[in-house]
Amino acid sequence: MTGDVMLGRLMNGILAAEGPRYPWGDVLPLLRDADLTLMNLECVIATTGRPWDRWPKAFHFRADPIALEALREAGTDFVSLANNHVLDYEEEALLEMLDRLDTAGIAHSGAGRNLAEASRPALLEANGLKIGVLAFTDNEPGWAATEKRPGTNYLPATTDPTNFRRVAEGIEEARRVGADLVLVSNHWGPNMVERPTEAFRDFAHAAIDAGADLYLGHSAHLVQGIEIHRGKPIFYDAGDFVDDYAVDPLLRNDQSALIRCTVEPSGVPRIELIPILIRNFQATLAKGEDFEATAAKLQQLSAEFGTRLEVRDTALVVLS
Repeated sequence: MTGDVMLGRLMNGILAAEGPRYPWGDVLPLLRDADLTLMNLECVIATTGRPWDRWPKAFHFRADPIALEALREAGTDFVSLANNHVLDYEEEALLEMLDRLDTAGIAHSGAGRNLAEASRPALLEANGLKIGVLAFTDNEPGWAATEKRPGTNYLPATTDPTNFRRVAEGIEEARRVGADLVLVSNHWGPNMVERPTEAFRDFAHAAIDAGADLYLGHSAHLVQGIEIHRGKPIFYDAGDFVDDYAVDPLLRNDQSALIRCTVEPSGVPRIELIPILIRNFQATLAKGEDFEATAAKLQQLSAEFGTRLEVRDTALVVLS
């Protein structure tokens, strides 16, 4: 699993000039080696549409269809579309992307032609194990899909029963269609924060209590700590994986991690975090001081939740 993958704007030109393998750098073999690879796609892939202007929006991210080739090069099996950029070029571009993803055989959840499609869990399978993936976002409430309108699977991050029932219902639906394990993916909260709020922790705990086996957050542009709740992992924010963003010299939004989980029907017995550095518009394996800084940050932030991480070779292993 990765955090945000943004292939538009300057990245779109990089893809055209350097080819679809370029964004993955020396991380590519790890991505392709996985049985399943999941990402949050932080842009729309389309040739149609126009920049969203129904209310002020600072950034608009669209990538040409070569971005699909990049996703395929990385062996991408699933992309979350529940985020604040999937409608950057209005409904026309979103609909085009949905068709392109379906044609490419890349599963998705979190946005759709209507609410039923946007909220539908994706079902992935590898080695006889089925993983159901639900995707939500609390960003851009005006983009919420309805019965008749395309949009995102919008949901505020509160545990109010009237609100939270959609999470519980989604998990039940994933089980009903055959999922052995259920992953809840959520694009939530403000940018450039290192820790989740208590409300976000309560929401993630509630998702696990409702039957989710893994919880994956993203949106802050910064990697956050890991908590083990009732024996199940909560990744509060996976950070940025590929983008063209300006780098904050203190918060270091160019540092994140590739999350590698070994899963089985009974749960997630092994979790590894491989520190990543975004450099020259590529995801690269962090080395030297960058590795040490990212490892130390992950250890510190996770320790605040009672989670111990141990450095082993080029990765951190979750011990508890």
